Amino acid sequence: MDAFKMPATRSASPSRRIAIVGAGAIGGHFAARLALAGHRVSLLARGATLEALRRDGLRYQSPDAPEQRVPVEAHARAEDIGAQELVVIALKSQSLPGLAASLAPLLDAQSVVLPVGNGLPSWFCLVPGQPLEGLRLQSVDPDGGVERALPFAQVLGGSVMASCSCPAPGVVRHHSGNRITIGEPAGGVSERSALWAGVLDDAGLPTTASEDIRRDLWVKLLGNACANPLSVLTQASTDRLLDDAHTRAAYAQLMGECLAIGKAAGLAIEIDIATRMAQSRALGTVKTSMLQDLEAGRALELDAILGAPLECAARLGVEAPLMRTVLALARLRATPAG
Repeated sequence: MDAFKMPATRSASPSRRIAIVGAGAIGGHFAARLALAGHRVSLLARGATLEALRRDGLRYQSPDAPEQRVPVEAHARAEDIGAQELVVIALKSQSLPGLAASLAPLLDAQSVVLPVGNGLPSWFCLVPGQPLEGLRLQSVDPDGGVERALPFAQVLGGSVMASCSCPAPGVVRHHSGNRITIGEPAGGVSERSALWAGVLDDAGLPTTASEDIRRDLWVKLLGNACANPLSVLTQASTDRLLDDAHTRAAYAQLMGECLAIGKAAGLAIEIDIATRMAQSRALGTVKTSMLQDLEAGRALELDAILGAPLECAARLGVEAPLMRTVLALARLRATPAG
């Protein structure tokens, strides 16, 4: 395999200093596209992944290109990277509280922080003037450390719709989908959200600057809160979940509960559950990221995907009995025997 040679035509955006925290599937996807577009990309990684990135670069393959070795800077410590213009948080949600304080060297007063994980982010209820104002989501920020480390005023919300995998340290496969939405937590399109949407878009990461990123995150959650935990409990792909009458009924009830919580939170979500499920079924055989994590022995993102919405439900007085039961069962399923 030949080392990748940068194409003659790069992004129309000026070169930016961008750090990616987390060198897994989504972090690697961002890093590869941004580096290929000519941006100075630094990856914060550790262990075997750090060694592989330093030795071989980032090995990246996508539907529109053969495998390439993408040169990136890889570091174990944030202080070796320094302050960046954009910091993309691509960690699993359960990993962020333990690492948040160590990310301070990546930020100065002008830095923008873009978390792109699944589920509800720690900042979701910090927006003033909405029904969840003042609620700290213990599921994703148990001691407030994430909020202290990543100042709310510097955060843009992010939602990623892309199927990627990380079959080996430092190796990323982009399989399908490539749609990103970013936006101001309080709503509206700002100068900075439009700027960074343009930078990402120019780099081959099709991005929209959203008017209502909180709504967009909840719309994504409608699918994740159903397919992910049910796939863990059944070890079934999404097509099997939706073809079986019993699991399809559970899927619909979970989505209905999640939708009710979102509406009570003041989010303008008008979605037909049957249509949304049909759209998911049309994607064919999909193994969810949570099932892949289970099979690989990795921790599951249950707290961000189910725990945080249940905290919102409790604050809003919305009943979600099946969601609560599924969370309990999935936690037990994820706990090693013995």
